[in-house]
Order: sequence, then structure tokens, then C-alpha cells
Amino acid sequence: MKKPIIRLARENDAADILKIYEPYVKETAITFECETPSLTEFTNRVKEISCDYPYIVSALDKKIIGYAYAHKQMEREAYQWNAELSVYVDMRYFRLGVGKALYGAVIEILRIQNVRNVYGGVTLPNENSENLHVYFGFTILGTYHNTGFKLGGWHDVTWFEKTIGDYDSKPKPVLSIQEIDKTVITKILNRNAESLHCELA
Repeated sequence: MKKPIIRLARENDAADILKIYEPYVKETAITFECETPSLTEFTNRVKEISCDYPYIVSALDKKIIGYAYAHKQMEREAYQWNAELSVYVDMRYFRLGVGKALYGAVIEILRIQNVRNVYGGVTLPNENSENLHVYFGFTILGTYHNTGFKLGGWHDVTWFEKTIGDYDSKPKPVLSIQEIDKTVITKILNRNAESLHCELA
């Protein structure tokens, strides 16, 4: 039985991650990026995001088959308790629970970083992503209509939100992922990877 793993992304994963991302750029409106970023630029993105937020990959036989990450939702200091999520899966591994396992792990890590709210933007239509957010208990915040033009058409984006912490009057600052015990992160990643063992057998 093949056993996928979930682990933190490394800088030298960038080329493999970019191979997953590129078809979304060229063939879909799921991302509003219209040109594939260079490997140097993409490597810098992985490096910069990983300094503070979870950036994780799922790998099967050492082949990366999906990735997910979180980043700042807004720049102002008072927004620090929010994070925006993204997840991309190799199109050959759809409907095997990869996105669900990755999303679940990122949300768990954000919770222990003291993040209170998580957000996801979904270009419509995207049944897989819409169902993923419903599964995790997100609610619809609203829709930006005809907000992006790509591949010859205008596209709506629906925003989903989920509360993952309490709204106390003296919230603790959001911790960098570097401040979180690595054994705790490993346990979270392994626990979420367990759901994939049978599905990818």
C-alpha cells in the first residue's frame, strides 16, 4: 500500500510545486495569475510564506501531488488574527482526499498560531473547492461579481470564512510558525495524512 505523507515544504520543492500550479495558471481561472511565475520568483514565495505561515505538501513515492499554504489576509496590524488559505492538487489526483487533508492540516496549525479567522476565495464555478469549504464549515461571506477577466471571460469570486478561535478581549499575538514546537506540527501533519492511506492504495 502506498502511503502518502504530508510535510512542511522546502525551498527545493519549489520546482515540483510550480509544475502543479502551472496548469491552473494556463488552463483555468481558479487563479487570477495569468503568466506562470519564474522558478526564482516562485521559490521566493515559498521561502517568504514559510517564514511565518504553514506551507505544506503531500507527497506519494517522493512525488509531490498537492500543496497548501496560508498567508496574511490583510496588511494592517489589527488584521493579524486573519489568514487566507490556498490549496492546489495535481489534477491527476483529484477526488482522493488530498485537498481535504492538506486544508485540515493548515487550519489546525493556524489555530495554534492564535489565528482566529480563515478565509478562502473561490472562482466560480469550482465545485471541488466549494464543497471543500462547506465540508470544513465555512460560510459564504459574499461574492465579487465579474471581478476578474481571464481566458476570454469575466469571473465571479465567492469568499468563504470560518472562525477557528475565540474572540477574547486580550488576544495573544499571532505566532510565527517558527515559534511552534516542530513535534506538534509533525503530529498534525501525520494525523491528517493518515486519512489518505486507503484512498491512494
